[in-house]
This record gives sequence, C-alpha cells and structure tokens, in this order.
Amino acid sequence: MELWYTEKQTPHFGITAKISRTLHHEQTPFQRMDVIETNQFGRMLVLDGMVMTTDRDEFVYHEMLTHVGMNTHPSPKRVLVVGGGDGGAIREVLKHPAVEKAVLCEIDGRVIEVSQEYFPEIAGALGDPRVEIRVEDGIKHIEDHPEEYDVILVDSTEPVGPAVGLFQKAFYQGIFQALRPEGVMVAQTESPWFNRDLIAQVYRDLSDTFPITRLYTASIPTYPSGLWSFTLGSKGPDPLKVPPERLQVPDTRYYQPELHQALFQLPRFVEELTIREAK
Repeated sequence: MELWYTEKQTPHFGITAKISRTLHHEQTPFQRMDVIETNQFGRMLVLDGMVMTTDRDEFVYHEMLTHVGMNTHPSPKRVLVVGGGDGGAIREVLKHPAVEKAVLCEIDGRVIEVSQEYFPEIAGALGDPRVEIRVEDGIKHIEDHPEEYDVILVDSTEPVGPAVGLFQKAFYQGIFQALRPEGVMVAQTESPWFNRDLIAQVYRDLSDTFPITRLYTASIPTYPSGLWSFTLGSKGPDPLKVPPERLQVPDTRYYQPELHQALFQLPRFVEELTIREAK
C-alpha cells in the first residue's frame, strides 16, 4: 500500500507527495502539527494541513526572506524574526557579521521544540549566544519595543488562525514604529497565482506606511503554485541601490549578488499587483 500526503492549496488545486512514515503528530494550543517523511523532499513540517518547510527546498524560502532585507540595511545589528519557529530565518540572519542580537518571537513554542528535534540543520542556530527566543505573540512584542530593531522579518504561516493579524495594516504600522531609522522589514506574502488580492492589499498597506516598498518573488516547489512572493518595506534604504560589495553572503544556495537586482524585475501579471489605484 502506498501512502500519500495531499495539501489542498485551494478548493480546486493541491500538491501531493508520497510519504514513507509519520514521524510526529500533535495538536498544540494553536494548531495541528505533523512531521512526515516524504520520498521526494525528505522531512516535511506541516501545520494545519499546510506545508511549512522541507529538508530539500527550505533554503530557498529562508534565504529569500532574509538576505534581501538584511543586505538592504547598511548595518543590521538587531534583528527580529516574527514566527519562524523552525529556525531557518535565524540561521540565515546570523550569516551577517554585523548582527549583535537576533530575537525569535514565535507564538507556539512547540514548533520550536519539534523543529529542533526533527530539523536540526534548519534549527541548529537557535542555540547561538546572539539568539534570544521569546515564546509570545509577535504583535504584542512589536508594540512593546519601539525603535529597537534594524530589520524585522515576518516569517508567518498562511493568513489563517493566529497568523491573521500578521497581514493587517495596523501590524505593519507597528513594525514601522519598532524599527530604528533606516529600518527595513520583509514579509512573506503568499502566491501570485492564488493570493493576488492579498498581495495587492499588503503592497498598498506597506506603501501607505513606508517610504519605499518593493515586491519580489522566488521559486519554491512545495509552496502553492511554486511561485512565492515577498514584500519589503523600508524607512530609507532602497534594495535597488545597494552597493555590490554589500551583497556577498556566505554559504547560500539560491541567493547570490547577481540575483539581487533581478529579483525586482517582475513578470507583468505580478507587477500589476504593485500598481496603486488613482485617488
């Protein structure tokens, strides 16, 4: 008998992967969490039936969420990751030598613990002395820490359950207040194929909040449609004007200096999402 896992990414479309076994299953106070062993992508972390990360393609998402914003800021010393309990974004943040402190703010502590057990290559940097782990609501944390961070990365799940508030304008305004001068934020903003209205709304909200807003994409095979978007908001630095010598990051597999500028050259159907309506 063959075992297959299917994520219904919309009511009419999904992805499926052959699995060899289930490694972990539990209902946390916030969500249903599973770790499964797949034949194609290795171990896979699934929250509420949605793929969060896998052994094989996690590097794309974590590098792209992290390095564009980190390289945009001239000297990112204090960094906050909201969500991201698997630890992948923290791992990438710590590749930047300017970082003095990286705070992981994850509402569900069980995601951190399970990731450390089953995904050590992703979560391994959480023990670094520069890392502070806070198991609490990221929205509240941001409200309580004005002008504290140089870079804030929003590594959220899809906009359901406890993550709904991470896609609202009030949250982005809170991030603006929590950033220092020259501060930069980046949020994952879903699929241009299946979440067009959401991406357009986030882009509008960030454009209303930050002087500079940029949308970029990456290819992540286990995420809906394989094409994924990220939206950057900046208080001043422009990712399109970063000096080339600042774009070097060690040990990356997707992000590279030559790719940085090209990320912002969007397909036309994605670029349409950044066009503001006439007021």
